[in-house]
Amino acid sequence: MAVRIRLKRVGAKKRPFYRIVVADSRSPRDGAFIEEIGYYNPTTDPTTLKIDGEKAVEWIQKGAQPSDRVKSLMVKAGISK
Repeated sequence: MAVRIRLKRVGAKKRPFYRIVVADSRSPRDGAFIEEIGYYNPTTDPTTLKIDGEKAVEWIQKGAQPSDRVKSLMVKAGISK
């Protein structure tokens, strides 16, 4: 099972809000997930970002691959290089 750390959109129309989740790569974007590890709100000024660093590192050590956007958010939050 290939596991990804990616964004799940939960916001209303034209009001995006994303949850950072660990999910099977075969599941749909807004479908089932294994665990929620944070959230990201790009509509606020400044943007709101919260990631549980311990859980993110734990999942990466288990083999989960972050998406490109989540990887850049993790760098912004100071979790990985």
